[in-house]
Amino acid sequence: MTATVSHPAPSDPAFAAPWDAPEDVRITGVRAIVTAPEGIPLVVVRVDTSDDGLYGLGCATFTQRWKAVATYVEEHLARLVIGRYPGDIEDLTRLARFSAYWREGPVGNNAISGLDQALWDIAGKRAGRPVHELLGGKVRAAADTYIHAAGPDVGSALDDAERYVAAGWRHIRLQVSQPGLGTYGSPRLDGDTLTGAPFPRGWSVDHYLRTTPGLFAAARERLGDEVALLHDVHSRLTPKQAVLLARSLEPYRLFFLEDVLAPEHWDALPEVRRASPVPIAVGELTTSMTDATRLVLGGGVDLIRSHVSAIGGLTPARKLATAAELVGVRTAWHSPGDTSPVGAAANVALDVTSAAFGIQEGHVYADAVHEVFPGTLRISNGWLTPNEAPGWGIDLDESAAARFPAGLSGHDAWAAGVRGLDGGLIAP
Repeated sequence: MTATVSHPAPSDPAFAAPWDAPEDVRITGVRAIVTAPEGIPLVVVRVDTSDDGLYGLGCATFTQRWKAVATYVEEHLARLVIGRYPGDIEDLTRLARFSAYWREGPVGNNAISGLDQALWDIAGKRAGRPVHELLGGKVRAAADTYIHAAGPDVGSALDDAERYVAAGWRHIRLQVSQPGLGTYGSPRLDGDTLTGAPFPRGWSVDHYLRTTPGLFAAARERLGDEVALLHDVHSRLTPKQAVLLARSLEPYRLFFLEDVLAPEHWDALPEVRRASPVPIAVGELTTSMTDATRLVLGGGVDLIRSHVSAIGGLTPARKLATAAELVGVRTAWHSPGDTSPVGAAANVALDVTSAAFGIQEGHVYADAVHEVFPGTLRISNGWLTPNEAPGWGIDLDESAAARFPAGLSGHDAWAAGVRGLDGGLIAP
């Protein structure tokens, strides 16, 4: 039932649509909700409407700079869209993007993503159908996922991998600790990497390149040939080093090798991909659809791994998936613990509706997350199936969310803590 209140008008005539709305429903409020039930700040945008009880939720999670995103949503985006018809998703997100003049970047695009995904949630609720049906319907029943296994040594990492295989996963991303402070995705080790170096606890690329093939040799021997193996470099190599690593891993038939170069060197990805015998997955650090599309169309990737909220939300991501389909690139959307359950639902909606789907990063949310976000998707035997409820099928319990206040993310200290043996910072 429509609320018996006068609808707000856009705060400036420039923000009004030059066409009549087909129905008498308007956006009445836009705000950011921040919560950290796993200790990782998650940003969700709530868009309220003039219809009683009709609202939408969207993921805007930029963990390292969540306060900036929340401010952007409430101080800049809200005034653009309040009073507008919520069905004008494309126009509203383009208005939000262009209104800043200087556009792109993770703060602005995450804020816009929260708006975009919340409007899709509203669209699904108004239609009484899940978002994936609004995107054209399923082309597969569920999305296959990979999961992250790690340990301080090879044996422990493979123990972790075996537990996931026993639980039904068929794709395992393997990481093992390295000496010093350069470890990614596994416990940091105590002690020096090289005593007497200017920065004794620094990360040694030579050690990494020399020892990583041994991890995968042991994995193939212990896990067999049926398990797909993946590995994340985390953007720390030069182009030549990336080729060297890829060739050394050829005997172990990786499903993909992830983020071999920092974004500053993505222009070299086509030559790395041509020389690599294993598929290259890149894109986690794309902060616009434009950058992500250049990776896809420029011949630099086999799988595109964008963080959907960082490129602006579901609307640009589905366009990116279509571009990927046309050139034979597959999707592998970024979705660790710093993606909210709403963002994970958006990923899966794309997965089950796109012919370009390759694999989906999986994360097993803690019970507290399910309490804060009723309807959070659960992985079963390695598969993610979308909700069939209208919209995303996910809600947010604000009372529960308030019990898990967010602090400043520890992720920024982790990202800035990687230095070489000479003390120089290494890009994450």
